Amino acid sequence: MANFDFSVLRQLRKKAELSIAELSERSGVSTAVISKLERNQTMAEIDTVFRLARVFELGAAELLSMAEAGSSRRCNVSSHRSEDFLFSEIKYRNVRCLYGKAPAGGRVSSPKIHRDDFETCWVLAGRVRLTLPSEVHELAGGESIQFDALLPHTYEACEESELIIIHLRKDQRF
Repeated sequence: MANFDFSVLRQLRKKAELSIAELSERSGVSTAVISKLERNQTMAEIDTVFRLARVFELGAAELLSMAEAGSSRRCNVSSHRSEDFLFSEIKYRNVRCLYGKAPAGGRVSSPKIHRDDFETCWVLAGRVRLTLPSEVHELAGGESIQFDALLPHTYEACEESELIIIHLRKDQRF
């Protein structure tokens, strides 16, 4: 049996400024069931999850994901080289964050693992040229850009550079 923490319902309910009675009225779920769920004294039926999620304008899967996630997650950094760029990376279900360094003239033209993500590039130091199918952008330290990661793209370090690249899944909330 999956381990879910439905105390997230209390957080959602309080944020929406709803009492248990008001949530019950809007969802059609009894106050007793809501109270037991918030205290993790019972497991929810899928129909109950669906009804409660609708009140908060969430999908049932989103509410289940929130109940499964807990309050925090940790991961360790991994490192890899992609062509001339050296990356340190942390990865969670809905986001990948990469810290990269490249020497002047360094390129990466076949970036790895591109799903249906938004990609944000933030140049910390140096200058980086980003080439997209119909655009070329040169970013200096302190500048950033966001684009659809499915587009073919190339990064080139115009000078020794440091950057952060963030991939945020389009279909996930954080």
